Amino acid sequence: MLKLILLLVLTEAFFPFKDDIAILTKFKPSQSEGEECNGPEIISTAGSEIPSSSEIDKRHQSKDSIFFRDGVRRIDFVLSYVDDLNKEWEKKLERRKEFESNLQKAGLELETEDKKESEDGKIFFVKIHAPWEVLITYAEVLNIKVPIRENDITPRVENPLDCVLFPLRLPEKVMHPEPDYFTAPFSKDKQELYLINDESTFFSPSMRNRIVNYILTRCPYGTEEGKKKFGIKRLLNNGTYTAAYPLHDCQYWKKASDPNCDSERYTLYMEWARFLRFYKEQPLDLIRKYYGEKIGIYFAWLGFYTEMLFLAAVVGLICFLYGLFTMDENMSSKEICDPAIGGEIIMCPLCDRDCEYWRLNTTCESSQYSHLFDNVATLFFAIFMGIWVTLFLEFWKRRQARLKYEWDLVDFEEEQQQLQLRPEYEAKCTRKKRNPITQEMEPYLPLTSQAVRFCISGATVLFWVSLIIASMIAVIVYRLAVYAAFASLMENTQTLQPISGLLTPQLATSVTASCLNFVIIMILNFFYERIAIWITDMEIPRTHMEYENRLTMKMFLFQFVNYYSSCFYVAFFKGKFVGYPGGYTYMFNRWRNEECDPAGCLIELTTQLTIVMAGKQIWGNIQEAIVPWICNWWGRRKARNNPENLYSRWEQDHDLQTFGALGLFYEYLEMVIQFGFITLFVASFPLAPLLALMNNILEIRVDSWKLTTQYRRPVAAKAHSIGVWQEILNGMAILSVVTNAFIVAFTSDMIPRLVYYYAYSEDEDSPMSGYINNSLSVFQISDFPERNKPKENPENFFICRYRDYRYPPDHERKYLHTMQFWHILAAKLAFIIIMEHVVFIVKFFVAWMIPDVPADVKAKIKREKYLTQKILHEYELEKLKERLCQGDKQATEKEFIATEGRMELSRAM
Repeated sequence: MLKLILLLVLTEAFFPFKDDIAILTKFKPSQSEGEECNGPEIISTAGSEIPSSSEIDKRHQSKDSIFFRDGVRRIDFVLSYVDDLNKEWEKKLERRKEFESNLQKAGLELETEDKKESEDGKIFFVKIHAPWEVLITYAEVLNIKVPIRENDITPRVENPLDCVLFPLRLPEKVMHPEPDYFTAPFSKDKQELYLINDESTFFSPSMRNRIVNYILTRCPYGTEEGKKKFGIKRLLNNGTYTAAYPLHDCQYWKKASDPNCDSERYTLYMEWARFLRFYKEQPLDLIRKYYGEKIGIYFAWLGFYTEMLFLAAVVGLICFLYGLFTMDENMSSKEICDPAIGGEIIMCPLCDRDCEYWRLNTTCESSQYSHLFDNVATLFFAIFMGIWVTLFLEFWKRRQARLKYEWDLVDFEEEQQQLQLRPEYEAKCTRKKRNPITQEMEPYLPLTSQAVRFCISGATVLFWVSLIIASMIAVIVYRLAVYAAFASLMENTQTLQPISGLLTPQLATSVTASCLNFVIIMILNFFYERIAIWITDMEIPRTHMEYENRLTMKMFLFQFVNYYSSCFYVAFFKGKFVGYPGGYTYMFNRWRNEECDPAGCLIELTTQLTIVMAGKQIWGNIQEAIVPWICNWWGRRKARNNPENLYSRWEQDHDLQTFGALGLFYEYLEMVIQFGFITLFVASFPLAPLLALMNNILEIRVDSWKLTTQYRRPVAAKAHSIGVWQEILNGMAILSVVTNAFIVAFTSDMIPRLVYYYAYSEDEDSPMSGYINNSLSVFQISDFPERNKPKENPENFFICRYRDYRYPPDHERKYLHTMQFWHILAAKLAFIIIMEHVVFIVKFFVAWMIPDVPADVKAKIKREKYLTQKILHEYELEKLKERLCQGDKQATEKEFIATEGRMELSRAM
């Protein structure tokens, strides 16, 4: 087979942003006079030893083949298109011809599968192979690190618990598919330095598809409207191509028949993506090797988060069981359920005019269930979770630091700034200025343009946040409007009497409002996701990281308000501004504000949290697993009737769903929103971490299953951390201390009970007896204004009770707050200050005690840097010795002395 020779390096015709890229080795072209030099070009494969398409029957090619027809050149990327004869057919044809021609000039090799060969007879497939010369050129451009020597650093001491944890382990070959190497950035001039045993396998498939994708995103396809157009993304958007994707290496349910294929997809499915392996550890190194570091770091974080949730779930379950076992000892619910106490207390109507007076013991069951979450264990769990979240974040930093070392990402921050410049930024920013550091001309966006774009973006985000707040107010109005209807219905309907004790008007309103709120949340999410992407594109961020960070902050701000606003309302506003009989407060002067249950608002917050959290998790799993499966089943329904050898690897992958550039973003967003539920409001629902744990065990396997079986292989991307999500988690951890302190103080009944216990109790033998009577104020029915007065009073009650601390009607300070109200308020504020300071002090002390980078990792990083420098210096020294022997003594002797001096300095350091 003839060698394919690269003739030119990319020039401006292919690379409109050569200022940022330095390709160090150039191939000299052999061109006829007057021919324009547009970039590297390859010799046509016609007439070479490579068989033509007519010489190979496709039926003899395995459907698992990931190679060209010659069986030698690996398929690194696939483009597909439909040759539809519409009005833009000629324009699309011209774009494709120009684009594919420029790809060949860049050194890539193409092979087209005619539509007659496809399963449906409509789709063309263009297979792309990157030869060795292209790979080494762009490996240097992308600063890819490659092995130079096997790692000789002594591995970590084995964990003494390894024998106990053996059932959770995976085979060593699965956990560590490659030996550990010392690595260095690739350089074409030093190829003999690297461990190149086989050129075809030296660069992994994930590295190869990353390099090809880098070329595809920057390859021009012509000039339209006076502007140079380039990039596969634009061609996909305008329909020139229908898909662009790297290939999976085999079918997921069986190994590839080709012995040259590693069948890593099959291994991932068998050892990782099946739900029956839920108790096994994740093969993170294999995930990283197959999908790239960015996806690997996500699964590492998700797995670590799930492991840490186990401790929180156990403690939360213990707190819940404490409430369950002490339910019968709760004096408050005993008094409410006692016919002689709760049965004799007449409560004021729950709504104006239509509602009747009611007896307190009708809320017996709800008061008992309220004790499950509103007890002394609530305080302990709130403090515990404040410390747990700090431990989680600090230990994750250590885990992340270890992964950065193991995955060669220690110096990735600098690479990120240099390599991830967005093609869209360079295309839209026509002005250039000199970089003060590199002294090279680079594109930039004028300050005035940035200011205008940020103003439009900020106004759009503010509008949508206002829309959420408006929808929340609408739900509150719904609560107030139907509350009276539920109260009247339950009092006057005999069929509802058996469940009236459990399903109170407050609870019925809360459940229906929570369901309505969840539906509104999903609808607003659907529209805002598209708006957020549009305004982020409009801002034209400079780098990929900057783009993701901006989109993340917009989406998270919206989701934060969208998901948590209803919980904040129930926790901190509901029942706090009710007024009193005869002086109720009204929303818009029409709807009377809601009251809390006599047992407190905590049970309603628990209900709200459970419905929104559980509903989101169920809906998320349906979207992630069932929808892609149905789409793929529908897309493959015809292929099942065709011979297996005609349904090729690129067609199989084409029929799968697209993971997309923002696929991982949505996974992080889902988990961070869940993190907010289990930290911000955990004092109201100790079982939230347990629900999150069960969901995450399923989530890991669902994500791995869909990625391995239902989606095309994503393009490999590098990432050294979870990015801006780390800062968001830190912010939520601090906010959670404040919210939980306020929930314990203002939403639960703990502080009023403690104040009564220590200051107002009159029974030494049973200090909490009489608390219910003490917490209810007296109102004289004759003082009701006509607007509030019930239509009927069949039993001729003279007084009714309501939840507040106010003077009785016969007191000189009639219906004003008592001194006990101010004592309780002072106690609540003091509790918030004390709890926040205690938890914050412990948090910061724990954070200070735990170093972000383990000591052994620091030592290994220093050791590897030293050894790598030593290897490189020794190599340079050998090269200089060779040059010294060959001549050029004067210049080389100085270089030799300088190199030896640098080695001595390195040893000394």
